[in-house]
Amino acid sequence: MKKGLRILIIATLALLPSALRAQTNVQVLYEFAGDRQYVTTTFSMFKPDRWGDTFFFIDHYFANSTDRNYGLASAINGSYFEIERGLNFWQDTPMKDFSLHVEYDGATWGAGIWCFGGKYSFHNADFSNTASIALMYDLHCGLGSSEYPFKLTGVWTLNDLFGLKGLQFSGFADFWGNDQNILYEATDLRAGGGKRYDMRFSILSEPQLWYRIGSLFGCDNLNIGGEVELTYNFANTPGFFCRPCAGIKWDF
Repeated sequence: MKKGLRILIIATLALLPSALRAQTNVQVLYEFAGDRQYVTTTFSMFKPDRWGDTFFFIDHYFANSTDRNYGLASAINGSYFEIERGLNFWQDTPMKDFSLHVEYDGATWGAGIWCFGGKYSFHNADFSNTASIALMYDLHCGLGSSEYPFKLTGVWTLNDLFGLKGLQFSGFADFWGNDQNILYEATDLRAGGGKRYDMRFSILSEPQLWYRIGSLFGCDNLNIGGEVELTYNFANTPGFFCRPCAGIKWDF
């Protein structure tokens, strides 16, 4: 009976569309920017189900306290994570592409934000290309606050880009509000010392390009590629920055 049940479960899972299977990977990236030369690992999972979807990722920064002249409690040598849940139990209705959205963003240096809102999703017939946009209200429960407590997030994944099997273009873009007004010291070379900057709005985007190179020698899990981190008024650093990274990704 148990053996038959196991076979039935395996057969049922095999018949499920790929969209309902968990997409899990780990990335190891090295940043080449002058103010950041260290390794970051990211572990992430996305899993749709009959009631919506779940997503999380965990970043860890392999750096020491002297990087970017930040102290021991900084993001540069800690961990950051986000966990999100999209609630959608009306998938057989005309509103199937809209979900209620809740997420928590936290870090080892004391920052914590609850985000509540809605998400609209797009996809092609076989879910190989997907995208979503979410608008959220931010509720700070750790360090930081915001005069404009909102976050707008766009996410995308495009597979077999330009018809090249195994080439993937993915990433996200965040736009959110802060209440930061920062005065940099005259010795701070990162942003022109002695100036005060209005940082009430921030942008972070990380487009990634990966190629499944392992498919050339029987190891479909292995990818090579990288990302470009594009920031504006991010991590207490005013202005625009572009930081390229290169690395590998392993798909589970």
